[in-house]
Amino acid sequence: MEIIQSKMERYPNTEESRAAIMSKEEFTQIYNTYFKRVYKYIYYRINNHHAAEDICSQVFETVICKYYSFSQEKSNFEVWLFAIVRNAVTDYFRAQKKRNHSSLDSLLELIFPKPSPEELAIREDNNQALFKALAKLREKERNIIAMKYGAGLKNSEIAQIMGVSESNIGVVLYRSLKKLHLSLQAGGFKI
Repeated sequence: MEIIQSKMERYPNTEESRAAIMSKEEFTQIYNTYFKRVYKYIYYRINNHHAAEDICSQVFETVICKYYSFSQEKSNFEVWLFAIVRNAVTDYFRAQKKRNHSSLDSLLELIFPKPSPEELAIREDNNQALFKALAKLREKERNIIAMKYGAGLKNSEIAQIMGVSESNIGVVLYRSLKKLHLSLQAGGFKI
């Protein structure tokens, strides 16, 4: 039987030393039984996949190292394990306060959450309907809409680029959007 030793000093051959040693089979059983629940708890608390994996590995390392301190008389194993998990998450938050930084990716996910597959399919259908409706407009109208909403230009800037008056851009934009709206409604698109 392969033995997993904790990082602590080796005890002499006593009752305490036998309690400090966990067999590979014991660890495998504990890991297989509790990994998903531990990981989910951590992930729900911190909302960061990579950090959750790191903390989860730290938790199971602590289980190996502190296995000798577990006592059935004090509490059951699950309570002991999740006390370790809760403490690991608390330590993570303390460390984050000291660092006071966050990942740009996590900020982007908070601002722009990743869409579900259903949302992606709906978005793709909506985009196709919009492109079909835009194809029915004249080239000048498509250009003005693209400059206004795609490039984010002001009417005065579009007017300078196209060599027409700002009021002309406003009128063409208004009429183009109205045509686009009617075309989308006629195609069964609900606005």
